[in-house]
Amino acid sequence: MNIAPSFGGINLEDIAAPACFEVEDRLKELLDIPVFHDDQHGTAVVTLAALMNALKIVNKKMEDLTVVIAGVGAAGVAISKILMNAGVRNIIGVDREGAVYNGRGNLNVAKQWFAENTNPEGRQGSLADIMPGSDVFIGVSGPNLINRQDVLTMAKDPIVFAMANPDPEIRPEEAEGCVAVMATGRSDFPNQINNVLAFPGLFRGALDAGATQITENMKVAAAYAIANAVSDEDLAPDHVIPSVFDKRIAPLVAAAAAEAAVRDGVIRKR
Repeated sequence: MNIAPSFGGINLEDIAAPACFEVEDRLKELLDIPVFHDDQHGTAVVTLAALMNALKIVNKKMEDLTVVIAGVGAAGVAISKILMNAGVRNIIGVDREGAVYNGRGNLNVAKQWFAENTNPEGRQGSLADIMPGSDVFIGVSGPNLINRQDVLTMAKDPIVFAMANPDPEIRPEEAEGCVAVMATGRSDFPNQINNVLAFPGLFRGALDAGATQITENMKVAAAYAIANAVSDEDLAPDHVIPSVFDKRIAPLVAAAAAEAAVRDGVIRKR
Protein backbone atom coordinates (compact mmCIF):
# COMPACT_ATOMS: atom_id res chain seq x y z
CA MET A 1 0.00 0.00 0.00
CA ASN A 2 1.23 3.47 -0.89
CA ILE A 3 0.75 4.89 2.60
CA ALA A 4 3.45 2.68 4.14
CA PRO A 5 6.51 4.62 2.87
CA SER A 6 5.01 7.94 4.00
CA PHE A 7 3.98 7.14 7.58
CA GLY A 8 5.70 5.55 10.55
CA GLY A 9 2.57 3.91 11.94
CA ILE A 10 -1.22 3.84 11.86
CA ASN A 11 -3.44 4.46 14.90
CA LEU A 12 -7.00 3.25 14.33
CA GLU A 13 -9.84 4.89 16.23
CA ASP A 14 -13.60 4.51 16.63
CA ILE A 15 -14.09 1.38 14.52
CA ALA A 16 -16.72 -0.91 16.00
CA ALA A 17 -16.35 -4.67 16.42
CA PRO A 18 -16.16 -6.95 14.54
CA ALA A 19 -15.02 -4.67 11.67
CA CYS A 20 -12.15 -3.33 13.79
CA PHE A 21 -10.55 -6.78 14.00
CA GLU A 22 -10.77 -7.27 10.24
CA VAL A 23 -9.40 -3.80 9.42
CA GLU A 24 -6.48 -4.12 11.83
CA ASP A 25 -5.57 -7.65 10.76
CA ARG A 26 -5.71 -6.74 7.07
CA LEU A 27 -3.51 -3.68 7.51
CA LYS A 28 -1.00 -5.71 9.51
CA GLU A 29 -0.81 -8.23 6.68
CA LEU A 30 -0.21 -5.53 4.08
CA LEU A 31 2.14 -3.15 5.89
CA ASP A 32 5.49 -3.33 7.65
CA ILE A 33 4.72 -0.43 9.98
CA PRO A 34 2.98 -0.59 13.39
CA VAL A 35 -0.82 -0.73 13.19
CA PHE A 36 -2.63 -0.20 16.48
CA HIS A 37 -6.35 0.02 17.22
CA ASP A 38 -6.39 2.31 20.23
CA ASP A 39 -9.89 1.44 21.43
CA GLN A 40 -8.78 -2.17 21.74
CA HIS A 41 -5.18 -2.18 22.80
CA GLY A 42 -4.77 1.20 24.47
CA THR A 43 -7.68 0.43 26.76
CA ALA A 44 -6.29 -3.05 27.44
CA VAL A 45 -2.84 -1.75 28.36
CA VAL A 46 -4.17 0.77 30.87
CA THR A 47 -6.62 -1.76 32.31
CA LEU A 48 -3.75 -4.16 32.95
CA ALA A 49 -1.69 -1.40 34.55
CA ALA A 50 -4.53 -0.51 36.91
CA LEU A 51 -5.09 -4.18 37.75
CA MET A 52 -1.40 -4.71 38.51
CA ASN A 53 -1.53 -2.02 41.16
CA ALA A 54 -4.96 -3.02 42.47
CA LEU A 55 -3.62 -6.52 43.12
CA LYS A 56 -0.89 -5.05 45.31
CA ILE A 57 -3.60 -3.57 47.51
CA VAL A 58 -5.68 -6.76 47.83
CA ASN A 59 -2.65 -9.09 47.89
CA LYS A 60 -3.84 -11.36 45.10
CA LYS A 61 -2.01 -12.88 42.12
CA MET A 62 -2.96 -12.82 38.45
CA GLU A 63 -2.99 -16.60 38.17
CA ASP A 64 -5.49 -16.94 41.03
CA LEU A 65 -8.08 -14.50 39.71
CA THR A 66 -11.52 -15.07 38.30
CA VAL A 67 -12.23 -12.11 36.03
CA VAL A 68 -15.65 -11.25 34.61
CA ILE A 69 -15.68 -9.00 31.55
CA ALA A 70 -18.99 -7.41 30.60
CA GLY A 71 -18.80 -6.56 26.91
CA VAL A 72 -17.12 -8.85 24.39
CA GLY A 73 -16.43 -6.25 21.71
CA ALA A 74 -13.23 -4.51 20.70
CA ALA A 75 -12.06 -3.57 24.18
CA GLY A 76 -13.32 -6.72 25.90
CA VAL A 77 -11.48 -9.07 23.55
CA ALA A 78 -8.23 -7.07 23.75
CA ILE A 79 -8.44 -6.89 27.54
CA SER A 80 -8.88 -10.66 27.73
CA LYS A 81 -5.80 -11.23 25.56
CA ILE A 82 -3.50 -8.95 27.52
CA LEU A 83 -4.72 -10.34 30.85
CA MET A 84 -3.98 -13.87 29.67
CA ASN A 85 -0.52 -12.76 28.56
CA ALA A 86 -0.04 -11.36 32.07
CA GLY A 87 -0.98 -14.66 33.72
CA VAL A 88 -4.75 -14.59 34.27
CA ARG A 89 -6.18 -18.06 33.70
CA ASN A 90 -9.90 -17.73 34.36
CA ILE A 91 -11.78 -15.09 32.36
CA ILE A 92 -15.50 -15.19 31.66
CA GLY A 93 -16.99 -12.81 29.13
CA VAL A 94 -20.63 -11.80 29.13
CA ASP A 95 -22.58 -10.14 26.32
CA ARG A 96 -26.28 -9.42 25.79
CA GLU A 97 -26.99 -13.13 25.44
CA GLY A 98 -25.16 -14.09 28.64
CA ALA A 99 -21.87 -15.86 29.24
CA VAL A 100 -19.73 -16.61 26.20
CA TYR A 101 -18.71 -20.28 26.16
CA ASN A 102 -17.41 -22.79 23.66
CA GLY A 103 -20.39 -24.31 21.90
CA ARG A 104 -22.67 -21.30 22.13
CA GLY A 105 -24.22 -20.39 18.81
CA ASN A 106 -24.45 -17.10 16.93
CA LEU A 107 -20.87 -15.97 17.64
CA ASN A 108 -18.86 -13.78 15.28
CA VAL A 109 -15.21 -14.62 14.62
CA ALA A 110 -13.91 -12.55 17.54
CA LYS A 111 -16.41 -13.98 20.00
CA GLN A 112 -15.69 -17.49 18.75
CA TRP A 113 -12.02 -16.93 19.57
CA PHE A 114 -13.10 -15.66 22.97
CA ALA A 115 -15.28 -18.74 23.54
CA GLU A 116 -12.45 -21.10 22.64
CA ASN A 117 -9.81 -19.40 24.79
CA THR A 118 -11.64 -18.28 27.94
CA ASN A 119 -14.23 -19.61 30.40
CA PRO A 120 -12.39 -22.91 31.02
CA GLU A 121 -15.25 -24.27 33.12
CA GLY A 122 -17.81 -23.52 30.43
CA ARG A 123 -20.01 -21.50 32.76
CA GLN A 124 -23.35 -20.35 31.40
CA GLY A 125 -26.00 -17.89 32.48
CA SER A 126 -26.60 -14.19 32.91
CA LEU A 127 -24.19 -11.62 34.29
CA ALA A 128 -25.87 -11.96 37.68
CA ASP A 129 -25.29 -15.72 37.52
CA ILE A 130 -21.60 -15.30 36.69
CA MET A 131 -20.67 -12.56 39.19
CA PRO A 132 -20.71 -14.58 42.46
CA GLY A 133 -17.23 -15.53 43.60
CA SER A 134 -15.40 -13.44 41.01
CA ASP A 135 -12.40 -11.37 42.05
CA VAL A 136 -12.52 -8.74 39.31
CA PHE A 137 -15.32 -7.16 37.30
CA ILE A 138 -14.33 -5.25 34.17
CA GLY A 139 -17.12 -3.40 32.41
CA VAL A 140 -16.73 -2.19 28.83
CA SER A 141 -20.39 -2.34 27.95
CA GLY A 142 -23.09 0.04 29.14
CA PRO A 143 -24.63 1.88 32.09
CA ASN A 144 -26.08 0.34 35.23
CA LEU A 145 -25.39 -3.28 34.36
CA ILE A 146 -24.64 -4.31 37.92
CA ASN A 147 -25.72 -3.13 41.34
CA ARG A 148 -24.44 -3.15 44.89
CA GLN A 149 -25.90 -6.59 45.56
CA ASP A 150 -23.98 -8.03 42.61
CA VAL A 151 -20.74 -6.65 44.03
CA LEU A 152 -21.53 -8.12 47.44
CA THR A 153 -21.65 -11.59 45.87
CA MET A 154 -18.07 -11.27 44.61
CA ALA A 155 -15.03 -12.73 46.38
CA LYS A 156 -13.35 -10.97 49.29
CA ASP A 157 -11.82 -7.58 48.39
CA PRO A 158 -13.45 -7.24 44.97
CA ILE A 159 -11.97 -5.07 42.24
CA VAL A 160 -14.45 -3.25 40.00
CA PHE A 161 -13.45 -1.42 36.82
CA ALA A 162 -16.68 0.09 35.46
CA MET A 163 -15.44 1.78 32.31
CA ALA A 164 -18.53 2.55 30.22
CA ASN A 165 -18.80 6.25 29.32
CA PRO A 166 -20.42 8.54 30.16
CA ASP A 167 -22.34 6.35 32.61
CA PRO A 168 -20.47 3.41 34.16
CA GLU A 169 -21.81 -0.08 34.78
CA ILE A 170 -22.08 0.91 38.45
CA ARG A 171 -21.41 4.31 39.97
CA PRO A 172 -18.69 4.61 42.61
CA GLU A 173 -21.09 5.90 45.24
CA GLU A 174 -23.27 2.80 44.87
CA ALA A 175 -20.27 0.48 45.22
CA GLU A 176 -18.70 2.46 48.06
CA GLY A 177 -17.92 0.34 51.09
CA CYS A 178 -18.13 -3.01 49.30
CA VAL A 179 -15.23 -2.74 46.83
CA ALA A 180 -11.52 -2.79 47.57
CA VAL A 181 -10.61 -0.84 44.42
CA MET A 182 -12.94 0.99 42.04
CA ALA A 183 -12.02 2.54 38.70
CA THR A 184 -14.01 4.12 35.88
CA GLY A 185 -13.36 5.77 32.54
CA ARG A 186 -14.32 9.20 33.85
CA SER A 187 -12.06 12.04 34.87
CA ASP A 188 -14.35 13.22 37.67
CA PHE A 189 -13.88 10.00 39.66
CA PRO A 190 -10.62 8.58 41.06
CA ASN A 191 -8.70 5.99 39.04
CA GLN A 192 -9.56 7.04 35.50
CA ILE A 193 -8.68 4.29 33.02
CA ASN A 194 -7.98 6.21 29.84
CA ASN A 195 -6.09 4.92 26.82
CA VAL A 196 -4.27 8.24 26.43
CA LEU A 197 -1.86 6.89 29.04
CA ALA A 198 -0.78 4.19 26.58
CA PHE A 199 -0.84 5.02 22.89
CA PRO A 200 1.41 8.12 22.69
CA GLY A 201 4.26 6.35 24.45
CA LEU A 202 3.72 3.06 22.65
CA PHE A 203 3.98 4.73 19.26
CA ARG A 204 6.93 6.86 20.36
CA GLY A 205 8.75 3.74 21.48
CA ALA A 206 7.88 1.83 18.32
CA LEU A 207 9.09 4.68 16.13
CA ASP A 208 12.26 5.22 18.14
CA ALA A 209 13.13 1.53 17.88
CA GLY A 210 12.16 1.23 14.22
CA ALA A 211 9.64 -1.49 15.06
CA THR A 212 7.59 -3.05 12.28
CA GLN A 213 4.76 -3.92 14.65
CA ILE A 214 3.52 -3.47 18.21
CA THR A 215 3.76 -6.86 19.86
CA GLU A 216 1.92 -8.28 22.85
CA ASN A 217 5.13 -8.06 24.86
CA MET A 218 5.42 -4.37 24.01
CA LYS A 219 1.89 -3.83 25.33
CA VAL A 220 2.59 -5.69 28.56
CA ALA A 221 5.84 -3.74 29.00
CA ALA A 222 3.87 -0.52 28.55
CA ALA A 223 1.43 -1.63 31.24
CA TYR A 224 4.28 -2.29 33.66
CA ALA A 225 5.72 1.15 32.94
CA ILE A 226 2.39 2.84 33.66
CA ALA A 227 1.81 0.81 36.82
CA ASN A 228 5.32 1.43 38.16
CA ALA A 229 4.84 5.18 37.77
CA VAL A 230 2.70 4.98 40.92
CA SER A 231 5.15 4.65 43.80
CA ASP A 232 4.52 2.39 46.78
CA GLU A 233 4.17 5.49 48.91
CA ASP A 234 1.46 6.93 46.66
CA LEU A 235 -0.37 3.66 45.98
CA ALA A 236 -3.86 3.67 47.49
CA PRO A 237 -7.33 2.32 46.64
CA ASP A 238 -8.17 5.66 45.03
CA HIS A 239 -4.77 5.95 43.30
CA VAL A 240 -3.83 2.82 41.34
CA ILE A 241 -3.23 4.60 38.04
CA PRO A 242 -1.35 7.81 37.18
CA SER A 243 -3.10 10.95 36.05
CA VAL A 244 -3.56 11.41 32.31
CA PHE A 245 -1.73 14.74 32.80
CA ASP A 246 1.38 13.09 34.26
CA LYS A 247 4.13 14.13 31.84
CA ARG A 248 6.39 11.28 32.94
CA ILE A 249 4.18 8.58 31.44
CA ALA A 250 4.76 8.86 27.68
CA PRO A 251 8.59 8.77 27.96
CA LEU A 252 8.43 5.86 30.42
CA VAL A 253 6.10 3.90 28.16
CA ALA A 254 8.21 4.73 25.10
CA ALA A 255 11.38 3.41 26.71
CA ALA A 256 9.68 0.21 27.87
CA ALA A 257 8.06 -0.40 24.49
CA ALA A 258 11.31 0.18 22.60
CA GLU A 259 13.21 -2.25 24.82
CA ALA A 260 10.50 -4.88 24.34
CA ALA A 261 10.59 -4.38 20.57
CA VAL A 262 14.33 -5.08 20.57
CA ARG A 263 13.83 -8.20 22.69
CA ASP A 264 11.08 -9.42 20.36
CA GLY A 265 13.27 -8.90 17.29
CA VAL A 266 10.76 -6.75 15.39
CA ILE A 267 13.23 -3.99 14.53
CA ARG A 268 13.40 -2.89 10.90
CA LYS A 269 16.76 -3.57 9.26
CA ARG A 270 18.51 -0.35 8.35
